[in-house]
Amino acid sequence: MALPLALGLGSCTKEFEAINTNPNNATTANPAYLLTNAERANIFRLFDIPANQDGGELIIQHWAKIQYTTEDQYGFRATSYQSIWDGFYAAGLQDFNQLIAIGKQTNNPNLQAVGLVMRSYLFSVLTDLYGDIPYSQALRLGENVLTPKYDSQEAVYTGLLADLKSASSLIQTTGGGVDGDIIFGGNMVKWQKFANSLRLRLAMRIVDAKEATAKAEIAELLNGTTPLMTSNADIAQFKFLGSTPNTNPIYENRLTRDDHRISRSIVSVLRRRNDPRLPIYADKPTCGDSAAFYRGVRNGLTTSAASALGPLCSTSKVGAYFLAPTAPGVLQTYSEVLFLKAEAIARGYVTGVAATEYQNAIKASMEQYGITDAAAITTYLAQPNVVYNAANYKESIGVQKWIALFGQGVEAWSEWRRLDYPKLPVAATPAAAAAGKIPVRFRYPANEQSINTASRAEAVARQGADLITTKLWWDKL
Repeated sequence: MALPLALGLGSCTKEFEAINTNPNNATTANPAYLLTNAERANIFRLFDIPANQDGGELIIQHWAKIQYTTEDQYGFRATSYQSIWDGFYAAGLQDFNQLIAIGKQTNNPNLQAVGLVMRSYLFSVLTDLYGDIPYSQALRLGENVLTPKYDSQEAVYTGLLADLKSASSLIQTTGGGVDGDIIFGGNMVKWQKFANSLRLRLAMRIVDAKEATAKAEIAELLNGTTPLMTSNADIAQFKFLGSTPNTNPIYENRLTRDDHRISRSIVSVLRRRNDPRLPIYADKPTCGDSAAFYRGVRNGLTTSAASALGPLCSTSKVGAYFLAPTAPGVLQTYSEVLFLKAEAIARGYVTGVAATEYQNAIKASMEQYGITDAAAITTYLAQPNVVYNAANYKESIGVQKWIALFGQGVEAWSEWRRLDYPKLPVAATPAAAAAGKIPVRFRYPANEQSINTASRAEAVARQGADLITTKLWWDKL
């Protein structure tokens, strides 16, 4: 892995802390300032153009492009692969790793836990984008590990699940919080819920690849005593203030660009269900014959085909809620946790009523956006194309989760790859690299091939060809 900074990481938490902490440098930064900056910069990066706006959101067909349509045809730029990789490895992971070290040195287990949760989150993003990644030899402070090995995705997930369990056990909910935390304002009860809820997400992610491990993790997390998110007040999100440089990256993009639109795919699904989230997810066109209704754009149009749709004002933009400078960067929602619980029940891992949790998940998603009319929600849930189907729980959960994850492009893409619902069409004009399929991963950055040649080659030999059509370890079906 060719990186601007020396890297490395231990897949076992205790070994990692012993090997990868530089006691001479850990306290050089003010932890409150470091935490604030790390949260802001990395959540901005997650929702910025390469990973989210021109990545997950297009692939998963929440958004489409009306201009500069290359990425919407799966023609991803090499610079995008590189910027995601370098940004998280050289900055985000390093920052949270340093916070873990400071927490240990200053006897602040809560700070250590916050660093562990966020480091785990970013590693999970990287492995779900690329597959096998540098992990056990990443982030070694003070060591010249310039070409670390790639760990299998299975090993990465094993390490992340252990780290999140460790983070939850470290948290002292009756002690002091952590300064500089924008996500939860230093509330360690909410951090503990997030640690466990994120662990539930990752455990479910590997259910088709390593069911015994996943089942045990899920049963432990859903035992009724482990703290998980219990309402929308527990949503893990970064609240952008709306003033430069603390503004949502989508707003920043719209200051100079206007090339994204709502996808026809999600407009069709929402319209067929009379979904009250449609006017939140999309705006009506402001000109032309289509101004009276929502007009989504088919994914993968050529630039000329997109231009033929008419003036820019004749198609639906992404909803104003998501374009606001203060729009939050959402990491995990209460709705998602309920969908995970519904699936665990459907699979027989825990007891309960899957249909009830499914309905509660949809309700939580709606309430997240201020839709609180109980009668309207009840009517929505009673529709034949919304009612929970126990015979095909993956379809019921997959479609509604895809709707609820609107705006969270990377996570929505991961869950679509795992559940295989909804059934989405391939882009209208897919790039040759996609082989007529929807992409299931990003390619490794070019610098890895030229500098970290041997490590990358070993990963490719194990995982499969470095193509956007090569499935990840957990994507079995």
